[in-house]
Amino acid sequence: MDDLIRLSVAELGRRMAAGELTSEELTRACLARIEALNPTLNVFLHVDAEGALAAARAVDARRAAGEELGPLAGVPIGVKDNYCTTDMPTTCGSRMLQGWVPPYDATVVKRLREAGLVIVGKTNMDEFAMGSSTETSFYGPTRNPWDTDRIPGGSGGGSAAAVASFMVPLAVGSDTGGSIRQPGAVTGTVGVKPTYGGVSRYGLVAMASSLDQPGPCTRSTEDAALLQAVIGGYDFHDSASLDVPVPDLVAAAQADDLSGVRIGVVTEFQGEGYEPGVLERFAEAVELLRAAGAEIFEVSCPAFTYALPAYYLIQPAELSSNLARFDGMRYGLRAGDDGTHSAEQVMNLSREEGFGREAKRRIIIGTYALSAGYYDAYYGSAQKVRTLIQADFTKAFETVDVLISPTTPTVAFRIGERMSDPMSMYLADLCTIPSNMAGNASASFPCGLSDGLPVGLQVMAPPMADERLYRVGGVLERALESAWGHPLLNELPTIDTQAVTA
Repeated sequence: MDDLIRLSVAELGRRMAAGELTSEELTRACLARIEALNPTLNVFLHVDAEGALAAARAVDARRAAGEELGPLAGVPIGVKDNYCTTDMPTTCGSRMLQGWVPPYDATVVKRLREAGLVIVGKTNMDEFAMGSSTETSFYGPTRNPWDTDRIPGGSGGGSAAAVASFMVPLAVGSDTGGSIRQPGAVTGTVGVKPTYGGVSRYGLVAMASSLDQPGPCTRSTEDAALLQAVIGGYDFHDSASLDVPVPDLVAAAQADDLSGVRIGVVTEFQGEGYEPGVLERFAEAVELLRAAGAEIFEVSCPAFTYALPAYYLIQPAELSSNLARFDGMRYGLRAGDDGTHSAEQVMNLSREEGFGREAKRRIIIGTYALSAGYYDAYYGSAQKVRTLIQADFTKAFETVDVLISPTTPTVAFRIGERMSDPMSMYLADLCTIPSNMAGNASASFPCGLSDGLPVGLQVMAPPMADERLYRVGGVLERALESAWGHPLLNELPTIDTQAVTA
């Protein structure tokens, strides 16, 4: 079983197509792994074992009947708990939505089901995707499989940890300021934020609508390409959805070299504040890319230094508007409804009890930034900075094909280390935020270990040029595996299930 759950998705698909493996066998192996590790890691908030096995048997029956199925049919997958699912609760890691079962499936979930993937459960996350460590979840923090005393990133630490710990071969997350890429970096997995509008947001519970973007969490570049090919594409339910064909991402991930590819190293994302081990692994990866045929340049993007403060005005502003719907009146937690309180008092009590500390902090900041007399000074100014960031990307992509940087300034920090210091927590997304502000494609790929903990390299490509991410990521992945002799996740230490009891 241990060998089975470590196989790539491409290999699992090949074996199932050849009749050497059934989806039910694979799903049972994943469920057994979840049962063994979830009490320690707190990765899944809900596991639907019965539904997963029924879906797996249905795929096996279709395959046995001779039906031609896609390459991911029968592969188990975890879904971040901010996607609507009709057969499982969608809590967004919050008490506010505890036990809520949506009446419809998100477009991403619908496409997964149509492609025959087996959804085994919903993964833990920071409350309403607000956080960089998965510590703000009402249901407790997720722990990093590399070191259970450390965070797995956030907000989608559950999806990244599910993949890194071999609970499932695939997961989907959402990325508003780095919530797929930053967890990927600190867990040694691949995390991709497609071009904004490249994957439908319909049924993804909104946090900041102009920034949110669904994407894949996987153990290899090719696996991520296969998954994005399934969930990507136009959806009329999403007003921001791009009506353009999904490029051949799998072919890009299989490219042999980087001949003719111009890569820009972002000057602003190195130096003070970056751990030496992170910079060393990044520099080694740059040399591997050069050896693969890429031309390397230094590129300055000065507006990137203002991305973090601008983001923490735009994101809370949009969030305060989106979360206004959670008032105890229509769905979710309702507190104080005992006949002695007015409707307004019930709303206040429901929001007081339903939202956690970080959610309240950001709602207050966002409401203030949008208030009369301050809109232009704060939200309006932040949007001007956003325009400057987009201009820096546009200028850079006139001379290079992709930009690269470390994904995060540090490796995974210890649980509880930054909870009392919001600014240090926000700095975890320093390198990832610009791509959300500009809407371009971006991804994190493993590039080695620092003191036994994973380090990620971020690749940024122009809008609607997602295939460039996969070409660079695929070549880097094979170069690193050639140097190491095996995939990075083979270095994952044995997870001590006795080390954590709650």
